[in-house]
Order: sequence, then C-alpha cells, then structure tokens
Amino acid sequence: MERQGVDMPQVEFKDQEPQLLGENQEEQQQGEESRDEEACQGPASANRQLMMLEGKSGPYFSSLDLSIDILKKRAQELIENINESRQKDHALMTNFRDSLKIKVSDLTEKLEERMYQIYNHHNKIIQEKLQEFTQKMAKINHLETELKQVCHTVETVYKDLCVQPEATTLEEEQIHKDGEC
Repeated sequence: MERQGVDMPQVEFKDQEPQLLGENQEEQQQGEESRDEEACQGPASANRQLMMLEGKSGPYFSSLDLSIDILKKRAQELIENINESRQKDHALMTNFRDSLKIKVSDLTEKLEERMYQIYNHHNKIIQEKLQEFTQKMAKINHLETELKQVCHTVETVYKDLCVQPEATTLEEEQIHKDGEC
C-alpha cells in the first residue's frame, strides 16, 4: 500500500500581534492605547472596535481570508486523498479475498480428489483382504468338517478297539482253560 505524505504550511498565531500593512509604528502604538482604553469601557467599546474592524478590509484580512480558504481547500484535498486511499485499500482487500477464496477452493478440490484416490486405494486393499479372509474361513470350515470326520473315525476305531480286547480276552481265557484241562 502506498502512504501519502501531506505538506501542511505551519501557521503560528500564538502570542503574535498581527501587523497591519500601511500603518507605521506610531499609529500602532496609538491604536494599542485606544484599544486598551476601549477595553476598559466595556461592551460598547467592543462593538465600536468590531465595527472599525469590519469597516477595514485591508490586505491583512484579505490575506487571512485567503489563508483560511487555502487551509480549507488543503483539508478537503487531504480528506479526498484519505478517502481515495481507503477505496484503494478496500479494492485491494476485496481482490485479495476473492483470489484467496479461489485458491482455497482449488486446494480443497485437490485435497478432496486426493482423499477419494486414497479411499479407492484403501477400498481395493480392504476388498482383497476380505476376499482372502473369506477364502481362509472357507478353508477353516472345510478343515473343521474334515477334523470332525477324523474325530468320529477315531472314536469309532477306539470303540472297536475297546470292544475287541474284551472279546479276545474271553476267547484267550477259554483257550487257556481248555489247554489246562
């Protein structure tokens, strides 16, 4: 942003007596004395003094009016410059906000697109793992069925083994008894 400097004329009126053009030193002293006398006389003298000043439209008052007009114009120019600067700042911020919105929108779209790509990749991996899991569960069910069959077979064999030794033992006892007699 651009910062504008303003050159203001320095005007000092503090403790300064304005010099009236065309009067000499003696007239000034007489005027001061008469003013002091009039100040003592009260409001009537102030009115006379004001009428005398209004009647005099000398170069001092015209230059004073001109200085005031110049100051007013300068102040108005400064206000206009400030307003123009603010309008430029507002336009700059509006453009910045709009471009920022566009960039954020673009980045959001890219992020969203990347997120969906990652989702798709993970979905494929999850699908493959689920398929492997399903196959392994099917194998486990098949093995469980085979194990049950093996267990049933072993149980049957065991029962058969348990029954036969008793029968063999009786026969052996019979043979053994027959041989002793």
